[in-house]
Amino acid sequence: MILDEGLSGEEVLAVRGLESPDGRGAPGPAAGYAGLVRCGRPLAYPVPAEDLPPLLRRRAERSADRYAGVIFAFDLDVLPTGERYTGARLDVTLADPGARVVQLAADGDEFGLVQGEAASAAALRTVSATRSRPGLLRRLGRRAGTPRAWTTGLQSGSFGWVYDDPRGTVLLPRTYGMHALVEMPSGATDLAGVLTVQAETADRTLMTPAVEFREPFTEAAVPSGAAVRMCLAADVVGYSRRRNAETEELQRDLVRVLSEARRAAGIAESAVRPQPQGDGQFTVLPVGIDEAAVIPTMIATLRAALLDRDRGRAAAERMRLRVALHRGLVKETANGWVGAAAIAVHRLLDSPPLRAAIKENPEAPYVLGLPDVLYQDVIAHAVEPPLASDFRPMTVELPEKDFVEHGWLTVGAAR
Repeated sequence: MILDEGLSGEEVLAVRGLESPDGRGAPGPAAGYAGLVRCGRPLAYPVPAEDLPPLLRRRAERSADRYAGVIFAFDLDVLPTGERYTGARLDVTLADPGARVVQLAADGDEFGLVQGEAASAAALRTVSATRSRPGLLRRLGRRAGTPRAWTTGLQSGSFGWVYDDPRGTVLLPRTYGMHALVEMPSGATDLAGVLTVQAETADRTLMTPAVEFREPFTEAAVPSGAAVRMCLAADVVGYSRRRNAETEELQRDLVRVLSEARRAAGIAESAVRPQPQGDGQFTVLPVGIDEAAVIPTMIATLRAALLDRDRGRAAAERMRLRVALHRGLVKETANGWVGAAAIAVHRLLDSPPLRAAIKENPEAPYVLGLPDVLYQDVIAHAVEPPLASDFRPMTVELPEKDFVEHGWLTVGAAR
C-alpha cells in the first residue's frame, strides 16, 4: 500500500502524545509506549451558493448563512514491531453554536475528485483552495485496500470520521484526510473549534487531549493574474434576421446550452465569468484544466443540447452555432480579458472558413474551429470525438487585421 506524504512543519497544528483514557496504557508487549499524533491545520475556504448541491443551494438562497468547505488531516505514529492499528477516528466540535456540518465526505469518490468522474463544483473549489497545500488534496483520494470511513454527527456542530477494522484483515493507513461542508452564520470569517484523535490497537485505546484551532478562510477564487488558459467563443448563426421574441429566446438558450456544456466538463459556473455579446458569448476557462477531457465532453454536450433544443422545430427556428477555441497567455483587466488568444479566438469565430462551413451544411448544429496548437496537442491524440479524422485544415488570413492563423475545423453531425 502507498502511504501519502506526512504533514509538513507549517501544516501541523499540534503534536500530541497518544495516551489511553486513564493515562497508564493497557498491558501488552508494548506497555508504556507513548506514540505521537500530528494534528493537521484545518483548511477552510468559502463555498458560494451556486456551487452547493441543489437542496443546499435553495436553502442558501433563502437565508444569509455562509458555507465553508473544510479539510481535516492527521497522522499516526509508527507502532512498535508486532502492533497494528485496528481503528482510528477524528472528532470535531465547532466553537460557534450557530455552525453545523451539512455534508461529510470520507474520500474523493464522494467528492468528484477521482479519475473518470466529472468533478463537482465543490471539488473545483477544493482544487483551487489547496494549491498552497497540495498534500491535503492527495489525502482525499480513495486508497484501495483500506477501510472506508463511516461518519457521525451530520447536521450538528459535533461530528467525526471513524475508520474501523476490528478483524485486523485490512491495514489502516497512518495518514488521513477528510472533507466537510459547514454551514455558518452570516459574517463568519474563520472556523474555530476543538478536535481529538483516537486510535486503537488490539489491546489499547490511545487518545489525544483536545486540540484547539481557529483558521481563517482561504480564498478559492478564480485566479485573475496572467496565465495560460483556453478561450471559447460562440455565435448564433442568422441572429440578426430574427424577430425580438426569437432573439430573446435565442439569447436565453445560448446561455443555457453553453453553461450545460461547461458543467458537464467539470467546470463550475463560479470558476468562469462569461462575457455576453448579444448573439454570442466569450468565456475564458480556468487555469490547469485537462483539455483532453474538457474539449470532447464540452463539445459532445453542446451538440446534444443543440439537437435537443431544436427537435421538432422548423429549419428557420433552429439555433445553430459557430464555435471557436484558442489557448494562450491572457489576463483579466478592468474591462475584460487581454492577450493574443482572446483576440485570436474571435478571429477564428468570424473567419470565412467557419462562415462558409456552416452555410454549406444547413443541417449541422455547429461548426468548430481551433488553432493548430490545440489540434496537435489534443485532437491529434483524441480517442473520443471529435477525432483528428473529423477535422480539415484551414487558413485564416485577414490582411486588414494583420492576422494569419493555420487551424482546423469540424462540422457537427446532425444525427
